[in-house]
Amino acid sequence: MKGEGLHYEGIIIRPPSEAQSIIIQATVGCSHNKCTFCGTYKGVRFRIKDESTIEKDIVTASREFHFLKRVFLCDGDALIIPQKRLVWILSLIHKHMPWIQRVGLYGNAKSILMKSVEELRELKELGLGIIYLGVESGDPQVLKNIRKGVSPDRMIAAGNRVKEAGITLSVTVLLGIAGVEHSIEHARSTGWILSEIDPDYVGALTLMILPNTPLGEDYRKGLFKMPDQKKLLLELREMLAHTELSRGLFMSNHASNYLPLKVRFPRGKSEALRIIDAAIQGMVPLKPEWLRAL
Repeated sequence: MKGEGLHYEGIIIRPPSEAQSIIIQATVGCSHNKCTFCGTYKGVRFRIKDESTIEKDIVTASREFHFLKRVFLCDGDALIIPQKRLVWILSLIHKHMPWIQRVGLYGNAKSILMKSVEELRELKELGLGIIYLGVESGDPQVLKNIRKGVSPDRMIAAGNRVKEAGITLSVTVLLGIAGVEHSIEHARSTGWILSEIDPDYVGALTLMILPNTPLGEDYRKGLFKMPDQKKLLLELREMLAHTELSRGLFMSNHASNYLPLKVRFPRGKSEALRIIDAAIQGMVPLKPEWLRAL
């Protein structure tokens, strides 16, 4: 939740689950900012905000939002902040807002692996309760195509490190990101990587092609073909069929998706597959195009 008097620059994004969180912008932009599908921070040079601005925002938030219980640190990859300063930020939040129950932030594989398990545990002790990791795909070629800058093995190592530190892990994957030709391979590989990471939460989003991105340009030129509704449902089914989570929650209820699902593993998997099969056969209504959004 934004507030009067807080210092925000550019576009502020946060996960849907952080809708009722105090949003503190600790960084501007994304430390990677090369993914071909993302248009959020194009033209924005990444930087960590100065300490005085961050402190002012935390103090202001403590006065305005004493009724909110969570904080989300943005922008795109706040975990890249060096350990000493991140410890300072979390300590400041605890000092001025001791009632806060959880702090969350985005982290990519690089920033996670730059932190040791011990450092992540230190952050957890200071209130970091959840890290959101964009996995997108488990297919190495797809990750290369979208310039994710990381291999599946490194992605798995990053996810496992968060879990080892005892921090809740939420990952996102993208339906449609492999295009038509490699849709099924992407789905199976993504199910595999999710099983290897075993996150607490999985959010499956459907790719929304943006014109200000390299992928949007490829789409305009006919070099990238987006799967249609049926193919996206088949992709979702294949991904879910190849995913095994110990007790995680798999969700496709983002605004971008045609078929909203909330699947508690392991017991809910078979029923979810049945619903997808019914949707493929036209027996379950899908979200109309005009209702879909980022």
